Amino acid sequence: MTDTTVAPRPARKPAERPRSEGNWFSRTILRFLREVVAEMVKVIWPTRKELITYTIVVVVFVAVMITLVSLLDLGFGKLIVAIFG
Repeated sequence: MTDTTVAPRPARKPAERPRSEGNWFSRTILRFLREVVAEMVKVIWPTRKELITYTIVVVVFVAVMITLVSLLDLGFGKLIVAIFG
């Protein structure tokens, strides 16, 4: 008869993670800042001409919306005064 038993494996130790300097909070802040810098590198920044164009478009849009809301407010106000006034 042959011996088919297998020798038991030695218990493996759990893999240790390399520890950074500082506590958990400071490591988290540093990681966050590294990721912010990495994302900022990916940003496609507008040229000066594009920035001026976008700014003008936003200002004109806001002015149109202010005018529209003001006219609606004025109209509804007069309507309420005419009904209940």
